[in-house]
Amino acid sequence: MNAKCYTSDGSEQGTATLPDELFGQQVQEHLLWLAVKRYLGNQRQGTAKVKTRGEVSGGGRKPWKQKGTGRARSGSNTSPLWPGGGRAFGPKPHDHRTEMPKGQRRQALASALSLKASENAVVVLEALAFAAPKTSEMAKTLERLGLKDRRTLLVLGEADGNVVKSCRNLPNLSTTLAHQVNPYDLLHCDMLLLTRQGLDRMKEVFVG
Repeated sequence: MNAKCYTSDGSEQGTATLPDELFGQQVQEHLLWLAVKRYLGNQRQGTAKVKTRGEVSGGGRKPWKQKGTGRARSGSNTSPLWPGGGRAFGPKPHDHRTEMPKGQRRQALASALSLKASENAVVVLEALAFAAPKTSEMAKTLERLGLKDRRTLLVLGEADGNVVKSCRNLPNLSTTLAHQVNPYDLLHCDMLLLTRQGLDRMKEVFVG
């Protein structure tokens, strides 16, 4: 599997070989679904909480006697039926995290990468570096590559503050590190833009 390779000025530099272990696998939709479900669930804080009838202020005395008033029976002003009363069956703090075997996580990642490769949505950039943060230069690079109006995921081999700061204000561009690539980000983008260093790092981490 090959992908077109470009320099930052937009000129084509032939092709880059994509490892079949990551980009040439069968797409397993169910594993992709599990991986995305796990990713989104793990982003949840799970801190939603409401007060039950035992936690709101009030109570301790029957509002009025049981019979003879003509009103409905009531035992406490903390009842969920009363304004200011507790909430019945409300949310409580709990952990939404789910686990997934390492082998399945790797297969899901390979499925997402293979799907992008099959759609010809993978581009390799020989090098990307800035002497200082420069959003306009990054925007020009994307325009030269024809990615200006496409939702793009840029994968870097290592953290580069100047590159990240040059990318963060561009609406259709997001960045990640090669060892942190996940199926959700891959499915969410239209194009996958790999730096040469990022591609090498992915081979090192996920292929060995």
